[in-house]
Amino acid sequence: MGAESTNGGSPDSEAERTALQRWLEAHLPGAKRVTVVQFERPKSGYSAETLVFDAVVEGDGTAQPSGERTERFVLRKEVPDPAVYPQQAPGLDVEIDIQYRVMAAVAAHDAVPVAPLVGYEGDREVLGTPFFVMRHVAGEVPTESPPYTETGFFVDASPDERRRMIEAGVRTLAAFHTIDWRAAGLDWLVPPGVEPGTRRQLELWEQYARRELAGREHPLLDDAFRWLHANLPADTSLTLCWGDPRPGNIIWRDFAPVCLTDFEAAAIATPEQDLGWWLMFDRTMHPTGERLPGDPTRDEQRDLYAAITGRDLRDIAYHEVFAAARYSAIVVRVMNRLVDRGQLPPEQTIWLQNPASACLAELLEEHA
Repeated sequence: MGAESTNGGSPDSEAERTALQRWLEAHLPGAKRVTVVQFERPKSGYSAETLVFDAVVEGDGTAQPSGERTERFVLRKEVPDPAVYPQQAPGLDVEIDIQYRVMAAVAAHDAVPVAPLVGYEGDREVLGTPFFVMRHVAGEVPTESPPYTETGFFVDASPDERRRMIEAGVRTLAAFHTIDWRAAGLDWLVPPGVEPGTRRQLELWEQYARRELAGREHPLLDDAFRWLHANLPADTSLTLCWGDPRPGNIIWRDFAPVCLTDFEAAAIATPEQDLGWWLMFDRTMHPTGERLPGDPTRDEQRDLYAAITGRDLRDIAYHEVFAAARYSAIVVRVMNRLVDRGQLPPEQTIWLQNPASACLAELLEEHA
C-alpha cells in the first residue's frame, strides 16, 4: 500500500489476471469492464503476498467522458505457509481473512484511517488462495531495514516535522483504542468461555514460542517468560489491539497518518499491550540510543499517550518486555519459515541472536 513499492512484477499467469478482472467487475459497483494493466510487488512482510496494480475501469458511472479511468488497487493474497502469528481463537488460521474483517470493523467505526476495501474472496478456486482487494493509498512508508531513523524522508524532515509525525502516530494509536470491540462485532477474536486480557495473551504467546522452538533452548525467552508470569499486572480495561502498531505500518502524507495497515495480529487485550509494542519498536529503530532533533523520546511518547487517554501507565515497562518477548518469538517463527522454504540452512542461529532478542535482553536488564 505504501509509496515504496518499486519492483516490477506480474501476476502468476494470464489466467490469474483474467480471473482477477472478472472478480473486480463483480465487486466494483457499476463496472462493466475492468482491465488490469500493470502489477508491482512492494516490499512486504511474511504474512501475505502483496501486489499493487493499475486497472482501467469502464462504465462505473463516475468515469471520465471517454468512459473509462485508471485506478490503483492493492491485492493481498494468503501465502501457503502456516500463519506467522498465534491463533487468537480456534479456526482463525487465514490471516488474510483476519486482516480484512478487522479492517472492515475499523473502517465502520471511522476513528482512524484505513484503505477503502473492495472485497474479500475466500474461494480458493478464483486465484488459488484466499485474497482481498483494497484501493491504493499513496504516501510515505518508513523503512525498518535500514531504520527510518537513518535514511529516507524522516531523516530529511525538519525537527518540527519529525515531532509532528511521531506525536500524530501516538494520537492515532490512542484513537484506535476508542473502538468498541463488542459493538464492532469483534468477539470472534475471543474463544468462547475464555477471559481476554494479558494473562490470556501471555499464555497464548508462550505456547506459540515453545511450539516454534521445538525443543531448542532459548535462555533469554525462558527468563522473559518467568519474569512476565511473576509480574503479571491486573488489566484495568480491554480494547481492540492493533497488534503491530509502529510507524512502518502507517502510510504518511505531509507527516500525518493517512492509512493504518497490517492487522493480522489483532487481539482483544489491554491498550498497554499495543503501546508497549509501539515503544519497544521505537527502541529497535534507535539502536545507538541517539535521536534526531525533534524526534520525541519514548518517555515523551508514553506521556503523550497518557495525557490523551487519561490512563495510568505504571505497568508499561511490563508490556514493553512482553512486546520484545513476542517479537523474539516471531523471529523464531519467521526463521523456521525460511528454513522450510530452503532460504536458510537448518543450522542457522538467527532465531537465537537477532535485533529482537537484543532488545529483549536490554529491557530485561533494565526492568527485571
